[in-house]
Amino acid sequence: MSKVQGGMKCVKYLLLVFNFIFWLCGSLVLAVGLWLRFDPKTVQLLNGEGAPETFFIAVYILIGAGGVMLLVGFFGCCGAVKESQCLLALFFACLLVIFGAEVAAGVFGFMSKDKIINDVQQFYSESISDNSENSNSTAVAEIYHTVLNCCGVSMPLCPDADEDTKDCLNAIMGFFNEKLYIIGYVGIGVAGVMVIGMIFSMVLCCAIRNNREVI
Repeated sequence: MSKVQGGMKCVKYLLLVFNFIFWLCGSLVLAVGLWLRFDPKTVQLLNGEGAPETFFIAVYILIGAGGVMLLVGFFGCCGAVKESQCLLALFFACLLVIFGAEVAAGVFGFMSKDKIINDVQQFYSESISDNSENSNSTAVAEIYHTVLNCCGVSMPLCPDADEDTKDCLNAIMGFFNEKLYIIGYVGIGVAGVMVIGMIFSMVLCCAIRNNREVI
């Protein structure tokens, strides 16, 4: 027989519904993280020797949080069904940790945006340096030109470029701005959803404890 009655029973089923949504969010976060990590364009731009890895730090946080979210949903579901204080408390604690990780990924993406872009721009600029005779550097520059449809650090360096061809430094800024905003919005957005789960789990946990004290 259920230990909770009335309004708390409603909270119990709301928590079960939340866990389903939570799993979907975890799948979304994991999918976005994996897409950002293995996106062919991103991999090509940041796969050269000496390429900055700062961008991938936020991506790894996102992937880790998404994977853990899929596992943590099990505790919340079992805790709600069995009305277990222990599992609900564990679910709350895990949500709190993931919440911090998601916020960290979002904040890191926004706060490190300029540094990440500057690092990539510098990496590209070094690859087209007049003093660079390294064939690897030439290959890196060609990858940027092809992937971003850009040429040089300023358009005057590319007199034969098409009208659609962009300045490479501006193209880099636009490309990574878009990726970093995705990280920021996904991280902060999902973190907001978790607050609801933490509230539901604590309310249900307190109701179960109160019922046991009455009994």
